[in-house]
Amino acid sequence: MKFLLAKKVNMTQVFDESGATYPVTLLSATPVKVTNVKDMARDGYKAVQVGFGEKREKNITKARLGQMGGNKFEHLKEYKLADADIIPAIGDSIDLSIFSEGDNVEVTAVSKGKGFQGVVKRHKFKGGRRSHGQKHSEREPGSIGGGARAGGRVARGLRMAGRMGGDRVTVSNLKIIKILPDTNEIMIHGAVPGKKGTLVEIWSK
Repeated sequence: MKFLLAKKVNMTQVFDESGATYPVTLLSATPVKVTNVKDMARDGYKAVQVGFGEKREKNITKARLGQMGGNKFEHLKEYKLADADIIPAIGDSIDLSIFSEGDNVEVTAVSKGKGFQGVVKRHKFKGGRRSHGQKHSEREPGSIGGGARAGGRVARGLRMAGRMGGDRVTVSNLKIIKILPDTNEIMIHGAVPGKKGTLVEIWSK
C-alpha cells in the first residue's frame, strides 16, 4: 500500500503536449515521518503511523509529544499494511517518490462545511409549485408524516433540513498529472474535497 499526506493549496489547470487542458488540484506534500510501527506479534496487526506538518509545542499535550517521540507534528495517521507490504523503520521518511505521474490514486479529505441547509440545497428537492395560491412555500420540504407513511410518525432516515458538509469523503480513480519534487507539490486531475489548507490523504493499494 502506498500512502502520503498533503495539504490542499488551490485548483489550477495544466496543458499537455497536444494542448489539451486538464483541471487539477495542487497539493503540498512534504515528506511524512514514520513515528510508530505495529506488528503482528505485539499488536495483532501490521500498520505504520506517520506524522505530518508542524505544530507549536505549547499546543501539544505531553502525552501526544511523547507518542510522537519528541517531534512536533500537526497530524498523526495510521495505515494498515498487507502481509506483502514492506514495513518501514521508525524515523524513515516517505515522500513523493513513491508515486509516479499517471498513477491512479484515491484521495480522502473532509469536505467543506456548509452549515444548516434546507432540503433544496441539501437533498436537491425541487420545492413546491410556483403557481397561484402558493405563498412562501417554494423551498419547503412538504409533508413529513401522516397515516400513509410509517403510521403517522416521522420515518427514520427521512431526508430533512440539517447540517450539511464537513463529512469525510473519498474520491477514487484520480490520476496524478504532474509531480514537482523540487517544491514537494503534486497535481491531481479533478477536484479534491475540502477547502484550502485541508489535510488530504493520498493512497493506493
